[in-house]
Amino acid sequence: MAHDIDFELLHTEISNIKDKKAVLLFHGLTGSPFEMRKYGDFLFKNGYDVFCYSFPGHGERISEIEMVTWSDWCNFAQEKYNLLRNNYNQFFVSGLCLGAAMAVYLAENNDDITGIVALSTTLFLDGFCIPWTISLIGFALSTIARFYFTFPEDDCFGVKNERTRKSLAKITAKADIGMDNYPLNCVDGLLRLSKNVRLNLKKVKCPVLCIHSKYDNLSSPKSAKVVINGISSEIKEYVELNDSYHMVLYDNEKEFVMNTAINFLNKLAATEVKKEVVCV
Repeated sequence: MAHDIDFELLHTEISNIKDKKAVLLFHGLTGSPFEMRKYGDFLFKNGYDVFCYSFPGHGERISEIEMVTWSDWCNFAQEKYNLLRNNYNQFFVSGLCLGAAMAVYLAENNDDITGIVALSTTLFLDGFCIPWTISLIGFALSTIARFYFTFPEDDCFGVKNERTRKSLAKITAKADIGMDNYPLNCVDGLLRLSKNVRLNLKKVKCPVLCIHSKYDNLSSPKSAKVVINGISSEIKEYVELNDSYHMVLYDNEKEFVMNTAINFLNKLAATEVKKEVVCV
């Protein structure tokens, strides 16, 4: 199903595949491509084609997200990757929250990714706003509660900046850009994906940049550090923020986050070009 909030930003004037580079973006849990739009625009202005699509069940009614599983998300991501990858000489993947975990998942299953930028990687739900009831998820999933219980979005909306937080609250209330809670089945899907990712980290060999806030309300820096310490990549960088919460693309350090990401991508892109020249 196509969504109005999906987006593709293309440099149509570039026809030579050797000059083309792209980034496939993945949004967060119960979110939508809306939360990646500013980041996508920034990457596009810096010369990258950009693609971002809604995960199955996201950006829609809660009843529809209950019908999908974590494997549906993975199959969706792989299908998009397969569709786009061969059109580009250099192809990067970046994501936020669930999207960051999915980016790592793709790198575990595809050896031709140029590089990854993982933002607020969520492999563990251990942030400072996570309710203690998360520990009961295993029991709840075995009961009828799995179809009715949800974890509410915390009041901070993953943003430390109060002005931005208020703006996001108003936009979320008026537009169909994401959900204001986390359905139990959806949380279980994230945890199952995360477990799978953790078990296969050694398969990742491409360059990886993890950016994570020290004060992430949803997932502590443990998730990003597990990735960095577990992958086999020769090039891997970890950057920790001190003035943001989970939604790092909208918080106090958003400019720093985007600049750090583009510098990492550009450095890798330049390295790949040099390799091609040497091969020629």
